[in-house]
Amino acid sequence: MASMLLNSVRSCSVNSSWGVRFGARALSTTSQFQAQVQTKSKKTLARPGVKNIVLVEGVRTPFLLSGTTYVDLMPHDLARAALQGLLDRTGLPKDAVDYIVYGTVIQEVKTSNVAREAALTAGFCDKIPCHTVTMACISSNQAMTTACGLIAAGQYDAVIAGGVEFLSDVPIRHSRKMRKIMLSLNKAKTVGQKMGLISKIRMGHFAPELPAVAEFSTAETMGHSADRLAAAFGVSRMEQDEYAMRSHSLAKQAQDKGLLEDIVPFKVPGRDIVFKDNGIRPSSMEQMAKLKPAFIRPHGTVTAANSSFITDGASAVLIMSEEKALAMGFKPKAYLRDFVYVSQDPKDQLLMGPTYATPKVLERAGLSMNDIDVFEVHEAFAGQIMANLKAMESDWFAQTYLGRKTKVGAPPMEKLNLWGGSLSLGHPFGATGCRLVTAAALRLQKEGGQYGLVTACAAGGQGHAMLVEAYPQ
Repeated sequence: MASMLLNSVRSCSVNSSWGVRFGARALSTTSQFQAQVQTKSKKTLARPGVKNIVLVEGVRTPFLLSGTTYVDLMPHDLARAALQGLLDRTGLPKDAVDYIVYGTVIQEVKTSNVAREAALTAGFCDKIPCHTVTMACISSNQAMTTACGLIAAGQYDAVIAGGVEFLSDVPIRHSRKMRKIMLSLNKAKTVGQKMGLISKIRMGHFAPELPAVAEFSTAETMGHSADRLAAAFGVSRMEQDEYAMRSHSLAKQAQDKGLLEDIVPFKVPGRDIVFKDNGIRPSSMEQMAKLKPAFIRPHGTVTAANSSFITDGASAVLIMSEEKALAMGFKPKAYLRDFVYVSQDPKDQLLMGPTYATPKVLERAGLSMNDIDVFEVHEAFAGQIMANLKAMESDWFAQTYLGRKTKVGAPPMEKLNLWGGSLSLGHPFGATGCRLVTAAALRLQKEGGQYGLVTACAAGGQGHAMLVEAYPQ
């Protein structure tokens, strides 16, 4: 996220009552790549009288650094590629889909309902309803849970959910003063009226309004918030760089081993076929240490190397009632069980969603952290991840902010993001949620686990968590 945010840096202020309470968290960059999960006899999360909802398949385009191979496309092109990849992977008849819902964040005004435009260009029947949702970095999470709700309510049996983000080309607007004059010009009827309006234009009116990943309520960029959060929880620059190096190293291993099975090749018009993510770049602590702070200078700890990068990409998942999936001959990958959404203070706790959402979803399901075999947690910044891990390990934070007597407990590193995460694979804002859920389902299959927990933070101080249960092999 670094390059879009550098122009909005403000002074750093730290919640000092937090900073003294959180020590360093040991982090090994040589974590065991394939967790040896001991398959235990665990209860299923199926509930009597509640319809089983399954993830049949999940795919995504390769996630690419913005400004690279996808640069001449539009958002619906990427979403269309994901939809077509899902159809090719499953063999699903296009008329078997009841509804399509997509998530996105920075919208292209020409295709504001990108779900509809992508579906039409992918060849779906024009009788299939489609809509687009936005909830910052958990937009495709919202798309998936919307699909689950439609199926649970008995409205539909087969829904495609997905997400897309295309940051190679973002809307750049005239200033508001300039827009007001231009709109008035459009209504002016006489030459005199038009000349009068034109005479009001000043050079400053031509300054464009550039989009930024910033909070409207606080005027703070997300990178600035991440820097303050890292300082508040005592997360050092070394811890952040070490975690980022771990993410890239694990992603490279997963890529080399062919574990990123959700990727579908994409023939970019006028260019070569894209087969893999291009942002995975393992480095060294020495190289990372040379980078200057990206947001709070000169003493900040968040850099381009320990932040997720500006990414283009799209994802799609097929969600069905279990009964319908089996009737059509599909073998589901996982059950989609319980989920929660949370919100908190967007200034001091902007990126703390995982800490708030995790205990809530576990309590709803009657599970503990020890019951979870696979964790997939969104990596917006290494400092954000480490701050959440420290908050989860803190009795004080649990008692002060969560209303709990004891700490939540942090996910063990040998179960966390073992195929890399958003820091290395990339983070197309609207598409990441589907990647997380599909990765959790695939890892449960590979590692022999039963429960996966997916969780993410989002702008506005919001967050999400979902429980995924392995489908019987």
